[in-house]
Amino acid sequence: MKQRQLHILHRPAKQPNGLPPLVFVHGGYIHGGCWDVNFMRHFNELGYDCHALDLSGHGRSEGRENLHSYDLDHYAADVAQVVAAIPTPPVLIGHSMGAAVVQRYLEKGRAAAVVLMAPVPTTGLSACSIQLTRKHPDYLREAAYAVRGKYTANTIRVMREVYFSPDVSHEEFVAFQPLVQDESRTAIAEMMALAWRPPRRRPKIPALVMGGELDQVFPANLLLYTATGWNAETCVIPRAGHMLMMEPQWTEAAATIDHWIARRLAPKVPAAA
Repeated sequence: MKQRQLHILHRPAKQPNGLPPLVFVHGGYIHGGCWDVNFMRHFNELGYDCHALDLSGHGRSEGRENLHSYDLDHYAADVAQVVAAIPTPPVLIGHSMGAAVVQRYLEKGRAAAVVLMAPVPTTGLSACSIQLTRKHPDYLREAAYAVRGKYTANTIRVMREVYFSPDVSHEEFVAFQPLVQDESRTAIAEMMALAWRPPRRRPKIPALVMGGELDQVFPANLLLYTATGWNAETCVIPRAGHMLMMEPQWTEAAATIDHWIARRLAPKVPAAA
């Protein structure tokens, strides 16, 4: 698959902690800047070498004119391109659609561990989409306004209710607004039917599946289905919504990931003789 010019934000560790580098993969309808609001700066301070990419057609990566032709395999190839440039296998951290992309990449690729945040359910988008539009009848119309950068008062209300917890501040939501963009119709259609495509390979690496207690997009009770396939640990962040890395509860999500990585991947200290 042809490589594209990808925008990759790299924040080298200020004081390396000896743990693997982190590669952050964003979800649908957004770009990699969502990680730099809180997560990348935080993990950088903790000693992690941090990388966040804009998938093809997103943010500052090339391919916007071909966005609707990209599927999960195209996005997985983007991740492979980033990982290939990193000397050691990283921890992959994927959010929402990004979790599906990371899993597709891992059918062939390498990683030290994987964190799947608010992942697309193994059953696909269909059931969740129906439930979401029943609860928020204005969602599809207001989301269409949001991807064009047109936020009415109702757009703000609906997008806040769908993507964030009730605790989100005005400033936190304002930081989210310019990150929103259109998403590939091909990728969305593919995720609608994920249940029809069982994974071809799952490497035996440490896995953590994380969600928000108040996630309106992918309810937390669906996390177990993803976790079972990976023999993963699970964690639900109290009062958090879908955008875990931008929620007021992001510090708890980040601390959980940091402690989990340290516990699962810290170098073994030889026992005293």
